[in-house]
Amino acid sequence: MNCRGHSASITEFGGVGDGKTLNTRAFQEAVNKLSQYGSDGGAQLFVPAGQWLTGSFNLTSHFTLYLHKDATILASQDINTWPVIDPLPSYGHGRDAAGGRYISLIFGTNLTDVIITGDNGTIDGQGLLWWQKFHGKKLKYTRPYLFEIMYSDTIQVSNVTFLNSPSWNVHPVYS
Repeated sequence: MNCRGHSASITEFGGVGDGKTLNTRAFQEAVNKLSQYGSDGGAQLFVPAGQWLTGSFNLTSHFTLYLHKDATILASQDINTWPVIDPLPSYGHGRDAAGGRYISLIFGTNLTDVIITGDNGTIDGQGLLWWQKFHGKKLKYTRPYLFEIMYSDTIQVSNVTFLNSPSWNVHPVYS
């Protein structure tokens, strides 16, 4: 189902759903390309069946991320695919460590009209590695969330399963 003016599949941007190929660039290029349709009904990015390994990527306004029922977005376990950002202003420091924090798998700030939905597809944080590092006190920065949205409005999340998060599944902040 697509209620947006424009639609594309992650495969059109070189995405490979084999669970091994890193698709961070494909996801970010897709979001960046589809952002041009914000004033023309917005756009939907379709994630078909498969296992889509990725590092962190940023969303855009007037955007839908739609997961097929057999689609799984898998968070990369390579810590280098998770950029470090400043701690939240209300905390003043990281929750797990004194410094910054790893950016969330799916992140957005100052956005409006964002939907994450589908036919009950999955966003899997593969968080065991992060929890082991956390409990072993081996993290330099605070663990990432699966989905974080900051300073944003009109956000909808439905019909997707979040599991195995490195920290929280969904983290709305100042929104």
